[in-house]
Formats: sequence, structure tokens, C-alpha cells
Amino acid sequence: MANGSRQAAWEFFGAELRRRREDAGLTQSSLGLQVFVSGAYIGQFEQAIRKPQLDVAQRIDEILQSDGIFERMCRKLINDSRYAEYFAQAAELEALATRVCDFAPAVVPGLLQTAPYARALTVATNPYASDEYVEEKVQARLERAHILKDPDRPKLWVILHEHVLCMQVGEPADMIQQFQHVTALMRTRRVLVQVLPFSAGPSPALHGTLRLMEFDDAPPTAYTEAVFSGNLLDDPAMVKRAQETYDLLRAAALSPEASLALIASAAEDYRQCTGST
Repeated sequence: MANGSRQAAWEFFGAELRRRREDAGLTQSSLGLQVFVSGAYIGQFEQAIRKPQLDVAQRIDEILQSDGIFERMCRKLINDSRYAEYFAQAAELEALATRVCDFAPAVVPGLLQTAPYARALTVATNPYASDEYVEEKVQARLERAHILKDPDRPKLWVILHEHVLCMQVGEPADMIQQFQHVTALMRTRRVLVQVLPFSAGPSPALHGTLRLMEFDDAPPTAYTEAVFSGNLLDDPAMVKRAQETYDLLRAAALSPEASLALIASAAEDYRQCTGST
């Protein structure tokens, strides 16, 4: 489903939610109270600014006695996404954010990946996948990076663990290209990148990725991801805790200047592996 069609479908979801809510004589606040989200969130669902998680859609069906229509629409839109079900909503929000902060403990995050790196990573995690499947995943990942070229792009702050620089994904030439891409983005100030060195020792969030997203007209969210699972967090207390975790990571990381030098040095190490000059 094309992006425009997906957005139109979510707008239909929102319009139908508003119609059925009003028919039931409920305000946004009263419906939100019954499905365990704020009234403001119900308003954002109705305006297609945010997309409800599947369990919220199921509770809405329960309260509005809508015979599962919102669950079915939600499942259809999630299944038609080019992303894994657990990441689909985070990907939708990414394009709306004014600021994105990523922590990557193992691999270069998707927004910064080159095609060879993304391809090698996709094949490594899906060894029996068809070429068509691999290319679809790679193209979806590259398309996400288009937001970095937009004049209204979100501000992107990335913390890479030093492990990312050491773990080879694909061929040495792929790693050289990947790190050259990251350093080029850093030098043109399209993204701010820091490296969390091994010398920092144990740090919070080392067991999975962490993402923070801020918006002009909506509360911030946090997204955490582990193996084949992800959690989009919008509870204010949980988001605040995630922000504090990111602050600790940022404080322990190298400066952007030192990080740039370290990433460039890693590229040089891989260049020596290829014997090129």
C-alpha cells in the first residue's frame, strides 16, 4: 500500500472512530478513560496524527460495540506495512517527529544505513529469504532515510556503541562505505553522532535499541526494541525514564569530534583489510 493510500486509510479510521464515538454519546475524554489512554490521544487518533496500537483498537471495539471493525482495520494497515508489525507504528511516527534520538548498541540504525550494509544485515537475519524479500526490505529502509534530505527533517541525534564499529556486516568494503556515509552526514551537520566507548563500561539500555521522538503537536514517545519485538511507550512516566536513560548514555559518550575521528579510524581499519589505499 502506498504511503498516500495508507494515510487516507488511517484518516478513514479516525473519521469512523469519531462518528461512532459521537453516536455513543461519548466525549474524547470519556472514551479515553475507558480504553486507558488520554482524551487527547483519542483526538489524535481521530485526526490520524497517531495510530492506535492493536490492543487499544480492540478496547475501542469493546466500548463502542463496533463488532471488531477497528481491530480489523488496524490489523490490515499493520499487515500492509513494509515494516515488521512491532516497528510499523514507530516508522509512521518517525516521519512526523521534529526530533529523533537513537541509541544503537549493535548495528548502525536504519536511518543511517547504506544499501550494501542494509542488504547484508537483512540477509544475515533472514538467511532463507528470497531476493525479492531482501530488496523490498532494503528499499523500505532507504526510503525512510529520505526524511534526512527534507528541509523540515527531524533533528537526528544518534549514539552508537563502539561495538557497532567492530562488528563486520557484509564485506570490509561495505563497512568502509557505511562509515564514510555516516562521517559525511556528520561533517555536513545533517546528523549528530556520538560513540559510547567500551571504556564507559556497563551502561543502561545495552540490551536493546532505544529511540526517543518529539513532536510539535503531540507528547513525546519512546520506542524500545529487542529481538523480534518492540514497544512503543507513551506513558509520561515511562517516557521520562527513557529520556533520563538517554541522558546518561549521552553523558558517557565521546564528544562528536572524538566520535567522528573514531568512526573515520574504523573505516581506515577496514580499508587496510582490503589492502586498498
